Amino acid sequence: MQRRQFNLCLQRSALALALSPWFSATAQPSSVGHKWHTSPFALGVASGRPRADSVVLWTRLLFAEPDRAAAAQAWSVRVEVFADAALKRRVYRAEVATDANRAHSVHVHVTQLQPSTDYWYRFSQGDAHSTVGHTRTAPSRHADVPQLRIALASCQHYEQGQYIAHEDIAKQALDFVLFMGDYIYENSNPQYAIRKHNGDEPKTLQAYRERYEQYKRDPALQAAHAAHPWVLMWDDHEVVNDYANDQDRHYTDPTQMLLRRAAAYQAYFEHQPLLLGPDAHNPANMRLYDQLSWGKLADVWTLDCRQYRSPQACRDPVRGGGRMVVQCDELNDASRTMLGAEQERWLTESLSASKRQWKLVAQATQISSTSVPTPVGRSYWNDAWDGYPEARKRLLQTVVDAKLSNVVTLGGDVHCNVAAPLRLEPNNPASPIIASEFVTTSITSRGLGDKAAALIRESNPDLLHYRSDERGYSLITVTPKEVRCEFRTTKFPAGSEAGLKTQASYVVKNGKAGPQLI
Repeated sequence: MQRRQFNLCLQRSALALALSPWFSATAQPSSVGHKWHTSPFALGVASGRPRADSVVLWTRLLFAEPDRAAAAQAWSVRVEVFADAALKRRVYRAEVATDANRAHSVHVHVTQLQPSTDYWYRFSQGDAHSTVGHTRTAPSRHADVPQLRIALASCQHYEQGQYIAHEDIAKQALDFVLFMGDYIYENSNPQYAIRKHNGDEPKTLQAYRERYEQYKRDPALQAAHAAHPWVLMWDDHEVVNDYANDQDRHYTDPTQMLLRRAAAYQAYFEHQPLLLGPDAHNPANMRLYDQLSWGKLADVWTLDCRQYRSPQACRDPVRGGGRMVVQCDELNDASRTMLGAEQERWLTESLSASKRQWKLVAQATQISSTSVPTPVGRSYWNDAWDGYPEARKRLLQTVVDAKLSNVVTLGGDVHCNVAAPLRLEPNNPASPIIASEFVTTSITSRGLGDKAAALIRESNPDLLHYRSDERGYSLITVTPKEVRCEFRTTKFPAGSEAGLKTQASYVVKNGKAGPQLI
């Protein structure tokens, strides 16, 4: 234990020393109005973390030629918030300093707002103005709320399709977008590429920044950000595929892996409407898990399933990460965790204490089982909750022990639309249904082949709906009577046909666990 603590201390010290320039004080910003040759707001605007009295607003200055020399200095950016779309009734104005240490990103925590209220905002610097964004605050904690509408989305590999799902999301009447990870992809697959990443796989802060720049330039993604506040969680590709805590698929030295993770987390913060960034004393750490209350109607938890998890069970000694495993005794190790001990305790306590009608548990992947039979036993995908069955059991046992009703889990990652009941013993009809699950397909990222998807469906009777052939997002509507999920999809690759359609709709009725087809 002493050796482990020493190594951890050493890692933290190395990280803090290597990454300290990111957290240095902001230089004195330029107060001179600049005449821009190209708009510095090319990455758009965004809002997030909606609360009853506050939101976080975001933008980032981008310096193109011939303004690139200006990137070396600090800048002051003006933000304005209005109570009307015509921008006549201004309710907030501030000047915010930013510099190169944070990639000239701007994060503004606007407080003292009214609950359940629409606001419009914009940024300006010199003679340049951003596009106008729209946001909305949450209702007060004890308000009677008739409805909550969420766009559930994840997995938007830039190379593998167009962002037509975001065009659809931008047009919807929503309270917020719930994005559950894989906002960027670090990897490429030429076989499925219809447009190209710029540059090689990112491993440094600058490379991750450039990858976000490319994604953020997409006009459909910008439109979805400008239209609604976002509630965000990451998964693996924001750092590297299938990473688990300080482990990656290539068994990279953990100290080096944490340096990469710190760079990735910093770039993530710099490009999202988040309140807090990485820990200044340990930049590879950044608390993202959170809880949001929506009046008396719902509590929403967003869980971090990457930063704190145990490594995948029975990893290949040459190529780690996710894979199908069979006869793997490590799966049954009760000490293994998906969430980490601290987050798991937090979730158990807050979920057990929830008095709101609906409990929406948003996490990055699939909780229901996708195991398949083999001649030597069931085979399990070790990167999803199937690979952490004891942790899954603890999560669901909390629902049982606290006698909770109306628990609905929301996920992504697996590039499939899923509707399933949740039981302590998956696929066992003698085990009572205690919760419900909806998983959204990917915005663009390719799914499983038809044969593999068919085998999973046939092998898991709990999977009421399981389709991996189409791309899109899920429209979640919560009312006192029900939670409705509409799978909005288009064929792969996204953009090869116009618009989205409804693949299927399911509903969970108040007081009755388990989705029903409608």
